[in-house]
Amino acid sequence: MRKKLLTTLAVLSALGAPAAALAATDPGGGGVESIGENRVVLDVIVHPLQDLHGVVGGGIVDLTMSEAAQRRAAERRQAAASEARIVALGVSMETLEAIAACESGGDPSIVSSDGSYRGKYQFDYGTWASVGGSGDPAAAPEGEQDYRAALLYSQSGSSPWPVCGV
Repeated sequence: MRKKLLTTLAVLSALGAPAAALAATDPGGGGVESIGENRVVLDVIVHPLQDLHGVVGGGIVDLTMSEAAQRRAAERRQAAASEARIVALGVSMETLEAIAACESGGDPSIVSSDGSYRGKYQFDYGTWASVGGSGDPAAAPEGEQDYRAALLYSQSGSSPWPVCGV
């Protein structure tokens, strides 16, 4: 820390900030570590940092994204990419949302009472596989379920969803 301050002092000194000129406008007026003629320069550096420290409640400011924020950002990027692929298939998100709301209430992990229909669009395993899905549709990420439903809709229209198709 001391090395950083000394480096900063050297830069300010090189810029021609004389300590005597700054002393007249020094709001601190003492209580700050003195380093030769550059005491006032150090005072000018420390006060804004103290003010910032007070603003954040005495804690340390962490400017990095939290893991949760990073996860949400990644999810938003995935959702945007998925939506772009869906739109490219000529299916609107509104159409898919209407089908999903009717089929599952929009819940991507729901399974029918007899276990035959799974996920947001209530795929059976055969239909899921026919549009390139693998494994359990209800365990697939929501964006993948949206994409597979859009593929199915682009191939067959609303007929796979006889009650909820729009």
